[in-house]
Amino acid sequence: MKKLLLLALIPICSNAQNLVRYVKPIIGTQKMGHTYPGATVPFGAVQLSPDTDTIPYEKNGKYNGEVYRYCAGYQYDDKTIVGFSHTHFSGTGHSDLGDFLVMPTVGQLQMNPGTASNPKTGFRSAFSHQNETAQAGYYKVKLDDDNILAELTASTRVGMHRYAFPESKESHIILDLMHGIYNYPDKNTWTYVRVVNDTLITGYRQTHGWARTRTVYFAMAFSKPFKSYGQKNFETKQAYRGFWRKFNQDDNFPEIAGKQIRMHFDFETGTNEKVMVKFALSPVSQTNALENMRAEIPHWDFDRVKSQAQAAWENELSKVTIDAPEDDKINFYTALYHTFLGPTVYQDVNGQYKGLDQEVHTASGFTNYTTFSLWDTYRALHPWFNIVQPKRNADMVQSMLAHYSQSTLKMLPIWSHYANDNWCMSGYHAVSVIADAIVKGVYKGDVRKALEASVATANKRNYEGIGFYTDKGYIPSEKSGISVSNTLEYAYDDWAIAQLAKKQGDEKTAAEFLKRSGHWKNQFNPETRFMQERLDNGSFKANADVMATHGQGFIEGNSWNYSFFVPHDPDALATAMGGKKKFRQRLDELFSMHLPDAFFAETEDITREGIIGGYVHGNEPAHHVPYLYNWTDTPWKTQAQVRKILKMQYQNAPDGLGGNDDCGQMSAWYLFSALGFYPVAPGSDSYSLGSPFVKSAQIKLENGKVFFVEAVNQSDRNVYVKKVLLDGKPVQNLQIKHADITAGSKLVFYMTNKP
Repeated sequence: MKKLLLLALIPICSNAQNLVRYVKPIIGTQKMGHTYPGATVPFGAVQLSPDTDTIPYEKNGKYNGEVYRYCAGYQYDDKTIVGFSHTHFSGTGHSDLGDFLVMPTVGQLQMNPGTASNPKTGFRSAFSHQNETAQAGYYKVKLDDDNILAELTASTRVGMHRYAFPESKESHIILDLMHGIYNYPDKNTWTYVRVVNDTLITGYRQTHGWARTRTVYFAMAFSKPFKSYGQKNFETKQAYRGFWRKFNQDDNFPEIAGKQIRMHFDFETGTNEKVMVKFALSPVSQTNALENMRAEIPHWDFDRVKSQAQAAWENELSKVTIDAPEDDKINFYTALYHTFLGPTVYQDVNGQYKGLDQEVHTASGFTNYTTFSLWDTYRALHPWFNIVQPKRNADMVQSMLAHYSQSTLKMLPIWSHYANDNWCMSGYHAVSVIADAIVKGVYKGDVRKALEASVATANKRNYEGIGFYTDKGYIPSEKSGISVSNTLEYAYDDWAIAQLAKKQGDEKTAAEFLKRSGHWKNQFNPETRFMQERLDNGSFKANADVMATHGQGFIEGNSWNYSFFVPHDPDALATAMGGKKKFRQRLDELFSMHLPDAFFAETEDITREGIIGGYVHGNEPAHHVPYLYNWTDTPWKTQAQVRKILKMQYQNAPDGLGGNDDCGQMSAWYLFSALGFYPVAPGSDSYSLGSPFVKSAQIKLENGKVFFVEAVNQSDRNVYVKKVLLDGKPVQNLQIKHADITAGSKLVFYMTNKP
């Protein structure tokens, strides 16, 4: 792995800890760069970041595999920047967004981005990492071709740009309303722009992408009046153009509409003259976008906004302080930063947001959030929030229940963003997030509605084989290409619903869903002791390939990894596999086997570096598996594997992650494991112990208490745990409770170099 090219850091914040300095936003997905290095605040609606190319989603009428590298818009290996857009996903394996790309240029006006091989043919520019600075809440880069210094910062709903231009009579700021991530010609449904005056424009953009009905409104203000402006409409197939043709809409025309529009705003600039832009977003209206701007950044003091953004990050990062080597601190606080990028605020300063029903709602008593990548984040990110962000996580649960209320299908979110559900991935894991928050006392709202919504979602018979699952106890392979994954994930989710019902005293519902949670046994072949596809007639499908990731009934995994997916009942799984000894042997084989390249050659988000033996850390279904040795007679193997994964899969480098961060899930695994415990089965109030790498840590809780972790005799050699004390008393069962954390206890690990 190549080492991180350390970016120039400048002194920030007066806080003595100065934890922001450890954050390296540019640390991204292994060889793919699925994180973005831009300017945002914690959980911000605006994620302002450079985009380094304009790769189309399709090529010659087919999916263009090259586009996958640009899920976050920024690719570290690229040498050009096409501009700075205001919305991004962090570490996803599919994508959308990239709204409202802004790019400063000098000289002859060019309305095409040009090519990466010849950037001077368009408005893009070459850049160098030597002239690039990436920090939490701030980004700076020199655009070499036009000798412009670009700086970015943000508030929750407003991005702020500062461009230092050279002397020129032909300076321009391009607003590209065609640009997008995972873009294609028909993605833009409609765009509208209104030039209010020579320093302010407003408008909106509608797209049909991963979210099929998405509208984002904006207000754009300039610190200096533009002397002229214009637009170019690149649409060529519009049959009816109406009588707007009476006007020349290309130059200085104040009302623009169309599907494929780029605009330009023209200035004269002196040497090193700074022109600033404020760009506010709203899910509701142009008026609200302007109100967001005036409320959050009513001035033109860029440095003040930057300081406020970094102070916000310092406040969030300081919730956890650790004692560890410097390189580990960089990994730790970069991971902590990643976990606080999303979900994102999805409401205006007045509380309004657009709901799943495409109507305007007002969030009353909670902050509404979006960007719920739940197949990934239920495992560790939301459990992490239950410790360090309980108020936010309660609001996220409330946001999911609002989604349910607005849904015509009466379902909780599967993978939702911007008033849409894109239905990506399997399971109905919102029920896990909700149950975990309620069982741990984090969400104290309408728990009856929470149970109602969870049960209704789990009983949606026409969704992803649920009818077959409830009738037969499994999904026949003839009915679904991911039948095994769905059965296993539904079984876990049903267990979570049972815990939620039990918490409320609803024993009937608890018993029903506890029974359903045993459906995993119907996919377990007792002859091979692997999870396998099962036919409609009840027989297991012949010639199963337990190594293959395609055509075997699984999503983002193979039978080797999914055969351990019974996080809610490891004891029963161990029994099914022949007892603790054979269970341990199967785990040993997973971590020591060789997985030939052929079995992941067609898997976009996994490379050799993301694999240990046959264990695929870069995909989430096996994230709990290293902790399963705690259900054998060799728990020290959990300790060894956890420490190995921490070192191998997370490194201080531009390609430092062993797989997609997936909206913070990979990073949340790291944070839990670095502290020495992990939520194997969210919905339980227990955490399974591992092997911390920190020497000590303090978690400042919202209830005013502090949870302490200490690792005595910690070192790279001393990865094994000799004993564990909780407030001075031995921990006997390799588990601690959520209440132990919220009580402000002290957890002490005594480390050794011997199992």
